[in-house]
Amino acid sequence: MKDPKRVLFVNSEIYPYVPENTASTVGRHLPQGIQESGKEIRSFMPRYGCINERRNQLHEVIRLSGMNIVVNDIDRPLIIKVASIPAARMQVYFIDNDDYFQRKFIFNDENGAFFEDNDERAIFFARGVLETVKKLRWKPDIIHCQGWISHILPLYLKKVYKDDPIFTESKLVLSLYNEIEDVEFPNDMKAKATLPGIKAKDLELLKQPNGINLAKLAIQNADGIIFGSESINEELASYVTSMKLPTLPYVEIGADSDYIKEYNQFYDTILGDNAI
Repeated sequence: MKDPKRVLFVNSEIYPYVPENTASTVGRHLPQGIQESGKEIRSFMPRYGCINERRNQLHEVIRLSGMNIVVNDIDRPLIIKVASIPAARMQVYFIDNDDYFQRKFIFNDENGAFFEDNDERAIFFARGVLETVKKLRWKPDIIHCQGWISHILPLYLKKVYKDDPIFTESKLVLSLYNEIEDVEFPNDMKAKATLPGIKAKDLELLKQPNGINLAKLAIQNADGIIFGSESINEELASYVTSMKLPTLPYVEIGADSDYIKEYNQFYDTILGDNAI
C-alpha cells in the first residue's frame, strides 16, 4: 500500500483565528477536507497580534523555535506556536516574531495604510515555514500557497531549497485571490528578498515591487494555479495563460460546494496521480 500523499498548506489567514472571508474559510475547511480524503496535511499561517493566544490555546513548540532568520541584515528569532482545531482534528502551526507579528492589525494599520515592512514580513514568513518543515522532517508532495503573504515562498522553494531532500519532489500550487494588486512595496524589496541561489534575473519582476508583480513572481515559480476569487485581475489571468500552467477555474466556496473535491483532484493531476 502506497504512503498517503502529503499536502502543506501555507495560508495567509485561517478562520477562526482571523475574521471570516474567502481565504480564511478555505484556510479552515480545505485542509480538513483534504485530510479526510486520506492525505496527510500540515497547515501554517502567521501569528498576527490580533489572535488571542489564551482563547485559542496557542503554545510555543520549543523544539521548533530558537532559529534566527536574517532579513534586511537583521537577525530575528523565529518562534513557532501551535494550536488545535478540535472539530477538524487538525493542528495549525503559527510563524511568530515580536518585530513582525505582535501588532494588533493584520496587513494595514489603524488608518488603513499598508504596513511599510509587509515585504519583510512575507520574506520572514516564507523562510520560517520552509525551515520549520525541514525541522519537522516532513516531506510534502504538494505545497499549496494561499494569500499574498505566501507569494515569495514559490521562488525560495524553486531556487533556494530545490536541492534539499525534503523539497526536491514538492510541487507548488498557488491560489490567486483578488488582493493587493495596487499596493506598492519598498524599492529595496528585491535586495531584501535575495538569497544564495537566487540570480538577478529571478527577481526581475521586483524591479517594480508591487502586489501584481509579486503575484506574477509566484506564478512564475508555480506548478499549478487555482483561481480562488470569482474575478481575478485581467493582467494576472493573462499572465497565467501565457505561462501555460495547469489551471483550476474558480469553484464557488461554500458548505454545499464541491470545491474541496475539485482541489483534491487538481492536486492529483499536478502529481500525475489521475487514477487515484
